[in-house]
Amino acid sequence: MGIEYLKNEGLFRLTAQDTEYVIGIADGVYVGHVYYGRKIDDSRCGYLMRTDEKPFVPSNNIKDKGSFADCFPWEYSTWGVGDYRESCLRVRSADGYRGCELHYEGHRILDGKPRLPGLPATFEAGGKEGKAATLELDCRDHVLGLKVILRYSVFADSPAVVRSVELINEGQQPLYLEKVLTACMDMDGEDVDLLTLGGSWARERHMVRRPLCFGKQMVSSCRGESGHQDHPFLAVMGRDAGQDRGDVYAMHFVYSGNFVAEAELSQFGSVRMLMGINPEGFEWVLGQGESFTAPEVVCVYSDQGLGKMTRIFHDLYRGHLIRSSYLHKKRPILINNWEATYFDFDSRRLLEIAREAAERGIEMLVLDDGWFGQRNEPAGSLGDWKVNEKKIPEKLPCLVEEVKKLGIEFGIWFEPEMVSPDSDLYREHPDWAMHIPGREPVQSRAQYVLDLSRQEVVDYVWQSVSEILKSAPISYVKWDMNRQMTDVGGCCLGREHQGELFHRYILGVYELQERLHREFPDLLLENCASGGARFDPGMLYYSPQIWCSDDMDAVERLAIQEGTALLYPLGAMGAHVSACPNHIVGRITPFETRGHVAMAGTFGYELDITRLSEDEKNMIQEQVEMYHRFQPLVREGDYYRIASWSENHRYDCWQVVSKEKDEALVTYVQVLAEPNQRSRKIYLKGLAPEAEYRLEEEDEECRKEEFSMLDSDEKVTLPSMDGKIYKGALLMYGGLLVPRMKGDFVSVMYHFTRVG
Repeated sequence: MGIEYLKNEGLFRLTAQDTEYVIGIADGVYVGHVYYGRKIDDSRCGYLMRTDEKPFVPSNNIKDKGSFADCFPWEYSTWGVGDYRESCLRVRSADGYRGCELHYEGHRILDGKPRLPGLPATFEAGGKEGKAATLELDCRDHVLGLKVILRYSVFADSPAVVRSVELINEGQQPLYLEKVLTACMDMDGEDVDLLTLGGSWARERHMVRRPLCFGKQMVSSCRGESGHQDHPFLAVMGRDAGQDRGDVYAMHFVYSGNFVAEAELSQFGSVRMLMGINPEGFEWVLGQGESFTAPEVVCVYSDQGLGKMTRIFHDLYRGHLIRSSYLHKKRPILINNWEATYFDFDSRRLLEIAREAAERGIEMLVLDDGWFGQRNEPAGSLGDWKVNEKKIPEKLPCLVEEVKKLGIEFGIWFEPEMVSPDSDLYREHPDWAMHIPGREPVQSRAQYVLDLSRQEVVDYVWQSVSEILKSAPISYVKWDMNRQMTDVGGCCLGREHQGELFHRYILGVYELQERLHREFPDLLLENCASGGARFDPGMLYYSPQIWCSDDMDAVERLAIQEGTALLYPLGAMGAHVSACPNHIVGRITPFETRGHVAMAGTFGYELDITRLSEDEKNMIQEQVEMYHRFQPLVREGDYYRIASWSENHRYDCWQVVSKEKDEALVTYVQVLAEPNQRSRKIYLKGLAPEAEYRLEEEDEECRKEEFSMLDSDEKVTLPSMDGKIYKGALLMYGGLLVPRMKGDFVSVMYHFTRVG
C-alpha cells in the first residue's frame, strides 16, 4: 500500500495490494484519469490519457479547447466548459452564471485517513494491516473563488480505493451548488455490461445485468432514502465476466439518502462512471468561507469477476466501516413478536412467547410495533413514545425484568423519524412535520415525516428514544423508517436553502445514530426501513446488521440475499425464519429450508412459537444448535456464489470458507424438483487444493432421501457419506454430487473440515 508522486511524469500512483490507480496532470493543470487495474508498476503510463493525439492539450491547440474537454478522461468533471458528458459538479454564481473549470494547484500525501464531518465513512483500523494513506489534490476555479479538494484513500489490507470531495468557498460572494457528485471515472470499454441492483418493497436488491449501450444509463433515488427500488451501486464489467473471471469496475456509495449512479458510453467508445448525491431537488448555498463535504464512494476493481469484487467489499466493510462491538461477536438469536401478534398483545401474551422461546434456546425477545401511545392500529401515536399501560400495566422495566428472568435478553422497536397526524406530538407541533405551506401534506402509511433538519426535532427524538433505553436493561433496538418523503419543505430553512433539506435530514439521522453509538456502546442496533429501503453502507457504519427485507419467504429471500451478499458481509443481513404459509406470498416451505436460508444472515424467528407443532419446536432447537456451530464461520468467512436460482430457475447454492481454509459450509436449495434426473454436480470454491476435507455429519434431509429407479418402482436409499474425505482439488475441479431430493423448496447443507 502506498501513494507516490512522480513529479517528472506528472503522475500520482496509488497502489493497494494487487491493484494500481493512476492520476495524471495534463498540460500542468488538468486532472485526468490514467489507469485503474492490475498493478503495472511503470511510470511511463501517462500516454494512456491520449494527450499527444488530436485535439491535443489546450496549450498546443487553444482553438479547440472544447474538443479537448469533451474527450479528456477527467478525474472530476465539471459542467459548462466543454465536457458534454455527464458531470460531477455544477455551480451557479451569485450573478446567476453556471460554469466551472478546475485547475490543479497542489497536493498532500497523508498518513492515515481523515474523517468526514457528520458523515459515515471508512476509517483506518488498528494494527499494521489496517493502516491507510490519503492523497489530497487541491484544485481551484479562480473565477468563482472555489477550492475543491479531491481525496483518495487506500488501505494496507484492501485493494479498494475510497474517494471523497470537499468544496470551499474562498470567494467574496455565495455560491450555489446545484450538483455535487463524489466520483467520476473514465475508461475505455465499448463491449461491456452494466450491473445494478433493483426491485421494490419485499423484493429488494435483485441483480440486473444488461449491455451498456451508447448514451446514459442510471439508477437513482429521490425518495429521501437509498430505497427499495434502486441501490447506490453500479458495476461495469466485461461482457464475458462472471463469478470467477473477467474485469469488474464497481462503485458503492456510503450514503443513506438520495443518490444517482450512472454509466455513460460516449461517442468515442469511452465509459464514464459517476456516483453521488442526486441533484434532483438538491441545491446547497455555500457562503463565504463555508465548506461542503460530499459522502464517500468506494471504488473496487476485480480481475477475477464478481466473486473477488464481493470479497473485497466484505473485507473492507468488516475491517474499515462497521464499528459496533458486535462486529466479531455472536449475535443473539431473537424472536420478534410482529408476525405472531401484530398489534394484538399484552404482557401476558409476550411472556408466553418469551417462555416458549427460552425453552427452545432462543436468546432474545424483541417487542415490535404497538407498545406506545394508543397504538392499536397503524394510523396513530407515532411520536408519542410513552408505554401503553393498557397493554403493559406493570410498565416496561418490570416486563423487561420478567423476560430476563427467563434467561433471555430484551429488544424493542422504534420508528422515531415519523409522526402520526393522530398523535399528541403532531397536535402540539404540527410544524415539526415536513410540509409545504398552503398544501395539504401527503400521508403515506398514515404518517408524516419529521423534519430532522431542525435541531429541536432531533433533540426531541433523542430524548424520547434515550429515555426508554435508560428505563430498562434493553439490549437491542430495531430502528425503522416506514415511508418515503413528500412535501419536502422546511419552514426554518428559508427560501434560498430549501434545496438543502434532503441532505440535512440525512445528517440529522446520522447525528441520532451517532449518539446511540456513543452513549449506548453495548447496544445492538439493527436498522430497518420498511424492510430493506435503507440497506446501504451509510447505515452499516452505525449498525452491524440491517433488516434485509420484510419478505421472509425462503424462496423469495434467495434472490434478495444473493443481491445483498454481492456487496455486504453475511453477518450484516437480518434474516429470520417466518411462519407458513408466508404472510406476504402465501407460500408453504419446509421448516428446514427456512432455517437453512436464514442461516446465511444474522438468524432469528418471526412467528408464533406457541402455536408450532412439537416437531417444529424440536426443529428450532436443532437450528439453534446449528447456528451456534456455524455462525462464526458465516460471520467471518469468505463468501462464494456457486449457482443462482435467478439465473438457472431450478436451484440455488452458496458457500462460506474460513479465512484459514480449514472449514467450509455449503448450502444447496432445490427450488423446483425435476423428474427423471440424476444427482447434480456442484463445484466448490476457495478450498486449499492440496488439503483433505472431511464431510461432517450430513444433513438429515439428504441422508434419508429415497430414489425411484428409472426402470423400476423399487426405492433405494443412498448410503450416508458422513466422514468421507475429499481432496480440495477434487471438490473444486471434479465436483460434489448432490443427490436428487423429492419436492420443491427443499435444501441441504454440507459442512467440511480440514483433515490434519
